[in-house]
Amino acid sequence: MGEVSRRSVVAGAAGIAALPLARARAQGQSTIKIGVLGDQSGTYRDLGGPGSVVCVKQAIEEFGAQGFAVEVLDADHQNKPDVAVTIARQWFDRDGVDMITDGTTSSVALALNQLVKEKNKVMLNSGAATSDLTGAQCTANTIHWTYDTWMLAHSTGAAMVRAGGDSWFFITADYAFGHALERDTSEFVKQAGGRVLGQVRTPFPGTTDFSSFLLQAQSSRAKVIGLANAGADTTNCIKQAAEFGLTRRGVKLAGLLVFITDVHALGLQTAQGLVLTETFYWDLNDRTRAFTSRVRSKMPNQSPPSMVQAGVYSATLHYLKAVKEMGAAAAKASGAEAVARMKAMPTDDDAFGPGSIRADGRCLHPAYLFEVKAPNESRGAYDYYKLLQTTPADEAFRPMNQGGCPLVRS
Repeated sequence: MGEVSRRSVVAGAAGIAALPLARARAQGQSTIKIGVLGDQSGTYRDLGGPGSVVCVKQAIEEFGAQGFAVEVLDADHQNKPDVAVTIARQWFDRDGVDMITDGTTSSVALALNQLVKEKNKVMLNSGAATSDLTGAQCTANTIHWTYDTWMLAHSTGAAMVRAGGDSWFFITADYAFGHALERDTSEFVKQAGGRVLGQVRTPFPGTTDFSSFLLQAQSSRAKVIGLANAGADTTNCIKQAAEFGLTRRGVKLAGLLVFITDVHALGLQTAQGLVLTETFYWDLNDRTRAFTSRVRSKMPNQSPPSMVQAGVYSATLHYLKAVKEMGAAAAKASGAEAVARMKAMPTDDDAFGPGSIRADGRCLHPAYLFEVKAPNESRGAYDYYKLLQTTPADEAFRPMNQGGCPLVRS
């Protein structure tokens, strides 16, 4: 596993490799170890991957010297739960990792969720979307940052129905994330008086040709094709739908989880008019622009961070604040106690602004409904969104008493 696990030591405000680990230990400091476990080479690489590692290190650099050292490991889980669990188990048992973040891919996050509970460590999920992490599968060791399938369905799905899209057909990635996103969106469509005319499940990972699935969706005569997928799967669907001329025939595409990296890959000529929901956009306000200016030069391809990467930064920074409050030794001794301390403290950072963490592990912050600009509206690269509406933090996510989390007392 040494070939897939890379290390760097960060200690103090100077940032990367500021102090050798041996020296930090010699000075009597505890060392907090963070594992960034994500998709480094596949479908979700651009929205998490190496950029998530950069954002973890940015959080550590900004946190500065606070009496303990921090070591970062990263690895590629290849979107496979068994690979992720094997890496994480070795990190916990052999390397003494205290916290895992990123977690892109819901099937991976659900598998890690149980291991982290068993080992009494911490998981700060930003990349996986399934709302089950704060529902029936919630634990005292996991916090869910950034977004989830309920929030995406509530924002994008409900907006599409209000705009007249009252009949739907879903193209769904055939694993936990896609199933949860289809389920949650279907509920909102039906509650709003709409109908679900059908769905098709696409193999994940590895599907690149969506033509037969799009033709099935077209033959259903649904007004909206809901894309319950993400990353390269979403961009391939949108490109191929444009090639077939579906949107010219009046069919609306609902990208239920779309990232700025996807819009960039599509180009504004293809993506214009697409309605989507994000919780972070680099050009949203002065604070998001300030965070982006600090991290962008370190990002792959000098791109602004995605909301997954911003969430990894935000979650790591809040975790380090909690470690400082309770002491590194206590944080290392019990992941559940570290998570409890995080829940007791308000969140605040330049990526998401002020927020809070509920008893079920859901981090609360506003959600933003955007429309992708036309080419003539954009001032340049990554100036892609115009804001349609803001859902406040206390309304953006599923009410806590509806999730079925065993940590929540009725």
